[in-house]
Amino acid sequence: MADNKKNRGLGRGLDAILQSPETDITSRDISGDYVAGAVAEIEVNLIEANPFQPRMEFDDEALQELAQSIKEQGVIQPVTVRKLGYNRYQLISGERRLRASKLAGLSKIPAFIRIANDEQMLELALIENIHRENLNAIEVAISYQRLIDECNLTQEQLSEKVGKSRSAITNFLRLLKLPAEVQIALRDGHISMAHARALINIEDKETQLRLLQQIIEDDLNVRQTEELANKAKQPEGPKNQRKQTNYLPDHFKAQIKTLSQALNTKVKVKRNLSGQGSVVIDFKNEEEFNRIMALFNSK
Repeated sequence: MADNKKNRGLGRGLDAILQSPETDITSRDISGDYVAGAVAEIEVNLIEANPFQPRMEFDDEALQELAQSIKEQGVIQPVTVRKLGYNRYQLISGERRLRASKLAGLSKIPAFIRIANDEQMLELALIENIHRENLNAIEVAISYQRLIDECNLTQEQLSEKVGKSRSAITNFLRLLKLPAEVQIALRDGHISMAHARALINIEDKETQLRLLQQIIEDDLNVRQTEELANKAKQPEGPKNQRKQTNYLPDHFKAQIKTLSQALNTKVKVKRNLSGQGSVVIDFKNEEEFNRIMALFNSK
């Protein structure tokens, strides 16, 4: 009888070991291959969110698609968690899979279980997400900076850990020096990383923002953006460049205001130092256009 009990004890799976307070892995150091490589089915409501998650936004439509796939196929790739205590886990990586599993109505999810301190967990989470998730350029840059700052890594060490050249790391990190408006435009997909890099070497923030607006409004390609950025860096300086491309004497400004009030709409005027320029009158729809034209025709 004793032999049978012994056999049943030896035959218990990882789930049984993890769910017993007597054999809880947080009570002693058993961080060998057995624990690190083991997979268990864990209740989703026992897994806490990862406080080091670098991804800021999740696409709802993509999550719904993944949830549907999980309903049909199950979770193919386990998430990775660390055990905090008896029946307590914290997500290291796989937040999209965890969220989609909850949407799919799953009560349990397969998970790799690891033991990691906070620094190791941050490093694991950031590196895993950089490699496995479609992070935008700003999220990648923030992840790189956090690895350097919070895990005390040099750019050379970071380069080795993420498998990227040091120059690539530097290019991402430089994005964080751009004005917030440019970073947001890059994050939201209004401009590309190549557009943003063209703006980096412009020292004047106002010039950067002016070119950002022009890139978006005129749908400029990267080459056009680089040409404008190079012109802005000419010896005469960004401020003089701005005045030369849109120089408006004070009496022009007063007349523009008068015209705008008379037409009851926004009026924009561009003029260079030689006196050449253009007038742009805004209208919201065909009805307002006809109203403005009627004002001109009545003069």
